[in-house]
Amino acid sequence: MIYVLDSDTVSYMLKSDETVLTRYRKESDDNDIIIPAIVYYEVQRGLLALKMSKRLLEFDKLCRAIKYEEFDKAVWQKAAYVYAQLRQSGSLIDDADIFIAAFCIVNGCTLVTNNIKHFSRIEGLSYVNWTCG
Repeated sequence: MIYVLDSDTVSYMLKSDETVLTRYRKESDDNDIIIPAIVYYEVQRGLLALKMSKRLLEFDKLCRAIKYEEFDKAVWQKAAYVYAQLRQSGSLIDDADIFIAAFCIVNGCTLVTNNIKHFSRIEGLSYVNWTCG
């Protein structure tokens, strides 16, 4: 299985949440773990804005252990389609979340997130929550 970490999951990891870290260790033994470009950006900008230099170092270390992926044209096309669906249904979410979901759908990945409220709106998206024991 291929897991994609959402920004909130990375935040839990950087805060040393034991439930999330234990699940990450278990899953990373047998599965690929990915941080997509938009998640890298979201986490990096937040840590820089808050001047959290220690967490920036921890994030850098985590990124060296996890695969980093850019978006291709198929992801952007899927994101546009998802946006249109959500807008038509009146249940729009943040663009960054749409991009992450589109990446997962196009690449057949499972999203790791605590933000089930938003991501459950997206048809065809597989997701799990590692904050639950």
